[in-house]
Amino acid sequence: MAALQLLEERIRKDGKVFPGDVLKVDSFLNHQLDTELLEAVGAEIAARFSGLGVTKVLTTEASGIAIACFVAKYLHCPALFAKKAKTANIADGVWSANAHSYTHNNDYTMVVSKEYLGGHDTVLLTDDFLANGCALRALLEICKKAGAKVVGAGIAIEKEYQGGGNELRAEGLRIESMARIASMDAEDGISFC
Repeated sequence: MAALQLLEERIRKDGKVFPGDVLKVDSFLNHQLDTELLEAVGAEIAARFSGLGVTKVLTTEASGIAIACFVAKYLHCPALFAKKAKTANIADGVWSANAHSYTHNNDYTMVVSKEYLGGHDTVLLTDDFLANGCALRALLEICKKAGAKVVGAGIAIEKEYQGGGNELRAEGLRIESMARIASMDAEDGISFC
């Protein structure tokens, strides 16, 4: 069964819709991890971007890391994640960009060490969710500052109705989402595109 079908079925079965446009999928995607499902999703994203010379898979801390690791496994390159705060173990040389978290409703600064991202890199962005596009925009800004080439973004779940993905597509970013949600609410459930 295709990764897209597996993911949509799992969202229907175990996803929970909460007020405030929150889709809870932490039983398999971003708290407890179904590694077989995530590997299938990662393999599919990698297949869609194969042959483009990807040298790094870049995501955000923390829930994008599992998907990035599986994508990177199949593209035979390192997975790299942007930290949401500069820590003592990162040298002064960092690329940074500000983002707003829809889930946590707060602003933060993403940082990536200049040691691991530069103008020689061809980057595939990945994440567990795409809603309004703030996290992807911050990752794009980091790549631009680093002089890295971005070939696109691979997303597990896109809330298409929130518009971030369509805006980024209109700006020229190739986005491949494994599950695209057209609408969702607690009473009527989830509708896929």
